[in-house]
Amino acid sequence: MSDTENGAPEETTGGSASSAGSARPVDKAAAIAELAQRIRSVGPQAAPPEGGDRPAVAEDAKGAEAPATAPATTPTPGPAPGPGELDRQRAQALKDTAEVLTAGGAPMELAAAAVAEFGDGAAEQLRSDPWAVLSLPGVRPDHADGFARGLLGPAAGPGDPRRAQALVPWLLEQAALRGHSAVEVAEIAAGLDRHGLPDSAAAIQAAVLDGRAMPFQEELTGPEAHTAGGDEDEEPPTRTLLALERLALAEESLADGLVRLMSTFVPGEDSEPDEDSVPDEGPEPSEEADAGEGSDSGEAADLSEDADSAARSGSGEHADSGEAAPRAPAMPGPTAWAAAGEAAPSSSATALIQAVADSALVLHTGGEAARAEPAALLAATRGLGLRAWAATWTDQGRESFAALTDAPAAVVTLADLLSGAAGPGRSSDGTLALDVLVVLDAPLLDVELAATVLESLADGTRLVLSGDPGQLWSAGPGRFFADLLAAKVCPAVASRTPDFGPIGELVSGIGIGELQPVEAPDKEVVILTAKDGGEAVHRAIQLLTDSIPRALGIPAEQVVLLTPGHGGPAGTRGLNAAAKARLNPGPGRFGGFDPGDRVVESPAPGITRPARVLDGDATGLHLEYADGSRRTVPPAEAARLRHGWALTVHQALGRRWPGAVVVLPEDAGPVLTRQWVYTAFGRGERHLSVVHAAGPALAQAVAERPAQPRTTRLRAILAENAASAY
Repeated sequence: MSDTENGAPEETTGGSASSAGSARPVDKAAAIAELAQRIRSVGPQAAPPEGGDRPAVAEDAKGAEAPATAPATTPTPGPAPGPGELDRQRAQALKDTAEVLTAGGAPMELAAAAVAEFGDGAAEQLRSDPWAVLSLPGVRPDHADGFARGLLGPAAGPGDPRRAQALVPWLLEQAALRGHSAVEVAEIAAGLDRHGLPDSAAAIQAAVLDGRAMPFQEELTGPEAHTAGGDEDEEPPTRTLLALERLALAEESLADGLVRLMSTFVPGEDSEPDEDSVPDEGPEPSEEADAGEGSDSGEAADLSEDADSAARSGSGEHADSGEAAPRAPAMPGPTAWAAAGEAAPSSSATALIQAVADSALVLHTGGEAARAEPAALLAATRGLGLRAWAATWTDQGRESFAALTDAPAAVVTLADLLSGAAGPGRSSDGTLALDVLVVLDAPLLDVELAATVLESLADGTRLVLSGDPGQLWSAGPGRFFADLLAAKVCPAVASRTPDFGPIGELVSGIGIGELQPVEAPDKEVVILTAKDGGEAVHRAIQLLTDSIPRALGIPAEQVVLLTPGHGGPAGTRGLNAAAKARLNPGPGRFGGFDPGDRVVESPAPGITRPARVLDGDATGLHLEYADGSRRTVPPAEAARLRHGWALTVHQALGRRWPGAVVVLPEDAGPVLTRQWVYTAFGRGERHLSVVHAAGPALAQAVAERPAQPRTTRLRAILAENAASAY
């Protein structure tokens, strides 16, 4: 496939790489070992104090003082430029940057991205350091080398220090696109060698000293230690990792936040027999306070009488400010929690409620049917007077989960919760005004988003992370939910509620590494073979446009095509072109789209919003989303739109369709894993068709390849810091 599953372009080696790696293997291993030793002498850089600059590394391994960042000078105050002047400055910056890009042979369309990245001085930045262009979207090392030669001529050599400074963070960014939050130093050195850098060890050390990469030492345990040759009587083996600063700090912040919640949690106690459960004194909450529950605009409070009654016993939100009023926190004791657990609809829901009663952090695992258990938890905790909210990954997930609970107004998307567009609002200290947060689809949280969630929670808040551990991890770096499960720092409740029906049976077998045929008397599961990608596309389009609507009554607009990547004859681009030709042919007169086209909008990696094109004009494309809302996408943002009959499985995460057609072309083998197949086959609610041209690669992936590996630091950090707190 020409595109990797979570959007990272496959790395290719430039022509100059052939001269790299000429050292003998023993010499290379010795060089990497020496580099790791030098990095150990530097040590991991501490996180900067809040509001301060990062401390400069005092010395490198040879004792040379590293240059400290000069303190910023305070500019002389002057009149602020007006809007017209700002527009003129930006226009001039774009013009100057486009001229520099053109002079180096780069597309002038990169000017806007360069000005966004480097500011109004982008032209001078690129002129003085041509390899800085490597930090712009879509630019690869061979592109940057060509641009540098265009500007510098023969002076643009492979060993230029500016080239080395750009390549190290670029390699780390590429690893992040593949899901790694950290990378072993030997892998970065090998990547530099492939791109023809004469001295990879010196480049990495320079990147560490100037803060472009943060180094870490990590002890290996378990199978990793055994593989590395560790012995029980010797010091445990270690590995040296490099990480981008933003990812390193995110994992540290995430671990600190988890420990903070657990260490500040205080469970409730039963009241004394002579104490009333509800105090007689004190004013009743005002009607205005009741109406303020929800978002800053108060909309969520109007959605449900249940949510309104919970507001009376809960937060008492100020309608005029969206800031939670001070309140005595509800502290239900063991007796109240036990009664709530006994009233739960299933034994798994009872176990989840009991775990949440005693712990600040609880993990819940299960499939689609198991979502009824966190729904029961949400109802129970709100019934106990706690300010409990649930957050889902997608709007479709919100609707389906809200239908399971009698408090639908307390279910929001995670994006809306964090942005303040919906949810409980914020307390005076900036934290979310809630006592219990249930996060559905938790495996989809990357480390940066997970850290943001933790930073938004007040001390002692109960956090419940629920999700299916068998599905694909986040599109962004890290494996947050899987690392938490592996670290065993908090209770984990595994649902005993299976997903029913032939699709549920098939997916459950895949989860344990078995791909077995299932009985499907009503054609819930259909497997078709194809000899190549072309035939796979033909069969998939036939299923979408004719077979499934005719035989099963599922209209084409409720069927999705899923495939591993974007490129190739059976990738999303090929499938979407074929689907459009059959279902909505047209010239694409509005930026490649026509009224009636199915599209997906991707505002951020891992986030997709399906929609339908209504029309288009000079203001942009007019879209209607699945929830009935409408929006005009301006021309400048139209590049984020793609046709949406066919998606990659990562684009489909957090959603399900009545019908799903999974297309496996003949070249899909290298990207298939048990995790991918499990996720793809589980996207169909009523029907699943598999168009299979991958031969034995499918069964081999399910049996032998659980997941694409990711290197992260969270589990090690938690093992270090959280064990004593739990």
